Amino acid sequence: MSAAYPFGFLDEYAKKEVRRTALKAVAIPGYQVPYSSREMPMGRGFGTGGLQLTLALLGKGETLKVIDQGSDDSVNAVNLRSFIEMTCDDINTTTSTEEADVIQSRHRIPEKALREDQLIVLQVPYPDPLVVVEASEDKRKMLHGEADYSRLLVKLYEDIVKFDEITISHRYPTRINDHYVIDPSPIPRWDVPKLHQSKALILLGAGREKKIYAVPPYTKAEPLAFEDVPFRVEDFTDEHGVRRACQRCGCTSSFLDEFVDSKTGNKIYQCSDTDWCDEQGSSNVAGGRTPGAMDEQGGSNVAGGTTPGMEEVEQRREQLPRTPGEMNEQTVLSVGINKVEVVNGQGA
Repeated sequence: MSAAYPFGFLDEYAKKEVRRTALKAVAIPGYQVPYSSREMPMGRGFGTGGLQLTLALLGKGETLKVIDQGSDDSVNAVNLRSFIEMTCDDINTTTSTEEADVIQSRHRIPEKALREDQLIVLQVPYPDPLVVVEASEDKRKMLHGEADYSRLLVKLYEDIVKFDEITISHRYPTRINDHYVIDPSPIPRWDVPKLHQSKALILLGAGREKKIYAVPPYTKAEPLAFEDVPFRVEDFTDEHGVRRACQRCGCTSSFLDEFVDSKTGNKIYQCSDTDWCDEQGSSNVAGGRTPGAMDEQGGSNVAGGTTPGMEEVEQRREQLPRTPGEMNEQTVLSVGINKVEVVNGQGA
């Protein structure tokens, strides 16, 4: 395929347009710059915007990392990585965040802090946060230009009235450089603070909507919130106030995915970022600690403390009183996800 197509699949005119659009996006932080999104050998909505940015900016000899929801081995990440390898000669690919020059990601920002010489490209399905309150793109442009986000704030207030908190779990609206409010892609709230004063350049590409926008290095990024209801990230403590640990590496400072053990039926938690999980597991082994090791009482040793074993936690959970209609934190977040998807479906 490398003989039939130019380096990076796109022709030079397409690459120049993407680069010029990216430069304008960097010059106006948070502004959605339109561009002529090209047809790619995959359906729109599967990362074509981020892929065009990566193909236009990736150079020979550089190292690329592709992740999907933190994983290097998911279907989306593997397919995109394979396509880029076929169309870009003399590039290197890696699963290590530390080694990468360019990182293309879907739905996550790596746990490891990025450097100034790194670039991260985020795939974006819906670039405009105002789409949930205003269907007309012309009117949305006027609202962005005037920095009028009152209707968006009203939506957040309605969440507080109905659920006692803001239920948006991903795509949390974030104000960039005290003006434009962006949709930071479907990253969890855990990753939103990483946008603020980031050392690395963050580019966001929406191929279907034909928009590119950016968060330049060392730029102010503030999630929308209220003084009496501040922004908060996901809480991974259990009902006893103990921070849940990764079942694989024992880390207690990362974003966790929840799984159900097919054999026992118990809930287990694991780092979403596979590279971070591997690194933490290697550190534990080097320090003489076995990742996921259980002590005599059934708990895993984490940072000098003891976390209750999963069976013990489940037994305690069953003993807690349950009130019909009671909503715990995970239920509220689930409602928030469904609610956002329904509204977006209506807006589209």
